[in-house]
Amino acid sequence: MTGEPAGSAEARPASPGQDGGTPPLALDEDECLRLISSGGVGRLAYVGRYGPTILPVNYKLHEGTIVFRTAQDSPTDEDLRTGISNAEYQVAFEIDELDPAARAGWSVLIQGSLHHVESEEERASVREAGVEPWAGGVRELYLRIRPSRITGRRVGQAG
Repeated sequence: MTGEPAGSAEARPASPGQDGGTPPLALDEDECLRLISSGGVGRLAYVGRYGPTILPVNYKLHEGTIVFRTAQDSPTDEDLRTGISNAEYQVAFEIDELDPAARAGWSVLIQGSLHHVESEEERASVREAGVEPWAGGVRELYLRIRPSRITGRRVGQAG
């Protein structure tokens, strides 16, 4: 018993955490974009016909947007079509790099609208991104996320 009132945070010195780890560090948008600029695998999150859905996809950062591919008329394509002209789904996209042994890593969250690339001019542009899906099959439908918010955080010393 220390004699201080329960929950009295101002009476206790700041500590790195109960387990000795450091608190997460917020990353600015420029650092987030630098971390994800090489592309790789991220997770697309949206509310689909069966509820909340999260799918891993190969992506590239292209002209300030996230670009990935899927199959025409696939469940992903169908889930992400509103049926309303010029209306786009709001989605989240998360990319991270983790080092469990070092208890370090970073995570970037992109929130924005998902756009089906349909014009030949835009399709030619996103092909330049060079995104190659790992999954087999024909995946010629390009989708892009136009960010409205980019946030991130780092824990430990991951780079």
